[in-house]
Amino acid sequence: MKTLRYVAVALLAVAIGSATSAQGVTLRISCGAVGQELELCTEGTQAWAQKTGNKVEVVSTPNSTTDRLALYQQQLAAGSSDIDVYQIDVIWPGILSDFFVDLNDYVSPDLVAKFFPRIVAANTVDGRLVALPWFTDAGLLYYRTDLLAKYGYSAPPTTWDELEQMAAKIQAGERKAGNGSFWGFVFQGKAYEGLTCDALEWVFSYGGGTIVDKDGNITINNPNAIKAIDTAARWVGKIAPPGVTSYQEEEARGVWQAGNAAFMRNWPYAYSLGNSADSPIKGKFDVTVLPKGGPNGQHAATLGGWQLAVSRFSKHPKEAVDLIVYLTGYAEQKRRAIKGSFLPTRPALYKDADVLAANPFMGKLYDVFVNAVPRPSAQTKQKYNQVSSAFWTAVHNVLVGQTDATTSLRMLEQQLKRIKGKGW
Repeated sequence: MKTLRYVAVALLAVAIGSATSAQGVTLRISCGAVGQELELCTEGTQAWAQKTGNKVEVVSTPNSTTDRLALYQQQLAAGSSDIDVYQIDVIWPGILSDFFVDLNDYVSPDLVAKFFPRIVAANTVDGRLVALPWFTDAGLLYYRTDLLAKYGYSAPPTTWDELEQMAAKIQAGERKAGNGSFWGFVFQGKAYEGLTCDALEWVFSYGGGTIVDKDGNITINNPNAIKAIDTAARWVGKIAPPGVTSYQEEEARGVWQAGNAAFMRNWPYAYSLGNSADSPIKGKFDVTVLPKGGPNGQHAATLGGWQLAVSRFSKHPKEAVDLIVYLTGYAEQKRRAIKGSFLPTRPALYKDADVLAANPFMGKLYDVFVNAVPRPSAQTKQKYNQVSSAFWTAVHNVLVGQTDATTSLRMLEQQLKRIKGKGW
């Protein structure tokens, strides 16, 4: 009788376990909502859920990377298990690494080797792999091919001075033709992380460095950086709308895709949206590398991109890792590249015929993507957010006319020295 009771209990345990497995688990993932991000994230996670028998709830987060980081820090510091998978910026692993599981404990080295090594390195903190690369990013110059031809230009600008001249001419012509809302150039000018990306491109293109160099030295207060920021400030109200100082990515894209700008600085995601069936500029634009600071300058594209990390507070870490392995896999990255022009983090996809047919620029500008300029998050570690906030505030003050670049960057240098203290 005793033996039969043990057998009954064992069978009941097996039955309960099978029922739990059949029902699956419910995971929650935080996804961005810029452009098609939320739509593609939902489609991808639901495909995994259907395949595995689990459920996934998608949580939308603020478009502003600054606001999103603050939200993440609040949730994670509280030890919340509400979110299993976090979509994190390429500059956040050093800031948030303590809150994520070490993926080396779950995935094989062979799988990790399929991603760009430099992005894997960015996601590795003290030997711990805290995230898998989902899509990468680099700043691009969008330009209206039809308008360049209309005003006698055979190629996009190669320097910022050329862009300013071309933008002014096209803007004047289009306004004279009746479009009083037309502007020459739009970009991300709001005081947030996006402005750090734009301004780093300006500074680097003029030979002004990267705010903090690879050895941790503060280098931002130099003549080339001053020239770059003063040049950008000159655009506001002249070839760029006064309101550009409040633009994030989507505000800039809204003006551009409505047909009201000749040039735009933005990320690759805007490419597929600009060519959507209902877009007024479908087939009328192309993308290229951002301009140099001058004949002796250099092209610059800030390295961006997003990763997927599993919270160490997740109640289902094994399933959460399986989800991010699926989302960062070849097939899903291919789908996202074709449908949303998101840059893959697997080198093999840049040779995929279907991806290149949908996004010819991915082949033409491959070198730009693999050599993009990183923000100084590796050097400044936990203090990066303070460094970036100080930088974008200093630049924004110049853009809105509160001060000039000489004064602002001198004050910024002193502020960064205080932030650094005895070390990063």
